[in-house]
Parts: sequence; structure tokens; C-alpha cells
Amino acid sequence: MHVTAKVILFDLGGVLVESKGRSVLRALLPQLAEREVMDRWLRSPAVERFERGRTEPRAFAREFITEWGLALSERAFIESFASWVTGFFDGAEALVRALRRHHRVACLSNTNALHWARLPELPELFDACFASHHTGLVKPDRAAYAHALGALGAEADEVLFFDDLAPNVAAARSVGMQAFRVGGFADIAPILHAQGLGSSVG
Repeated sequence: MHVTAKVILFDLGGVLVESKGRSVLRALLPQLAEREVMDRWLRSPAVERFERGRTEPRAFAREFITEWGLALSERAFIESFASWVTGFFDGAEALVRALRRHHRVACLSNTNALHWARLPELPELFDACFASHHTGLVKPDRAAYAHALGALGAEADEVLFFDDLAPNVAAARSVGMQAFRVGGFADIAPILHAQGLGSSVG
């Protein structure tokens, strides 16, 4: 079905932005499979507090090191953690700019102060940014989506949402968004074309 989107809403990490976090955690915890590492990350109290903006980096480092049993100093962990975000996927910034010629484009991301600081171009690139450490709201909580919709002044069915995590996509669909799970940046353009938005991306 072709749609007319008022807003195209993107997650960042794993969608538009490259991150080596999973591989770093796998190296630190070789006894765990990748799925186990991700499940643990998504359930981590330390991560949730940091992504809600409730802790400072050093406090997060202490909590995370203890929670995960890592043999790292606070300083070494912070330096490593900050470097997980390596930048935009090739073509991602150009895609956002092309889409903005015809649509409003925003980002909705569970993130933190250290990773946000690695991408200073974000406020200029998007029409609106909803970062969890600024709003205090994290996906897949429905409140995170409701906040974004209210700030954008958009109805849920006017929004196309892209995320790489199934729970976040399911939550977006539950509030009425047209949501798509992607395995990476390369998956986005085919979905846009299938939704009749190919002319927006060239």
C-alpha cells in the first residue's frame, strides 16, 4: 500500500548511525552469545538510568562495570563506551536531507550524553530530535512515542518509523504508526520505494 507520510521518524543506532557496541561487548563477554548480550543490555538498570538522563557518565561507568562484572577502570570504560558510535552510515545524511525536501524528518533514539556528543550535526540534520537522555523517555515505552507525536503535531498514522529492534517497532505499531524493522541502513531505501516514496530519495 502506498502512503502519504507527514513525518518520517528514525531510530539512530543501527539504522542511520554505525555503532560497534555489540562487538565490543561480545569481546568483553566472550562467554555470551550476541543475542544474550543484547538481551542483557536491553534489561540493564544501569543502561536505562543513563539513557533516561538520570546518571552522569562516571556514575554510569561504576554501575555498569559492577553490573556486568567487567575488569576495566572507570576511565577506560568511558573512553571505550564513548567510541562505540563511529558516525553515520555512508549515504545516511544525504538520505535525510533528500527526504526533508518533501517530508518532516525526525529521530527518536534511546541514547545518552556520551554518544549524543559524538554526533554534533544531529540538531541541524533533523526537523526534530527526541533523545531519551533529554526527554527522560525510552522506547519501547508508549510515552516515548506519544511525546514525539505531540511535539510533532502529527497523527500516528501519518508517521513512518524505522528501528532495528523488534520491541520498538511493535510498540510504534501499537500506537498506530507505520513502523518497519530494518537490519541496517541498506534496508531503508527499498522500504521507502515500496511505500511509494521513491521520488523522495531519488
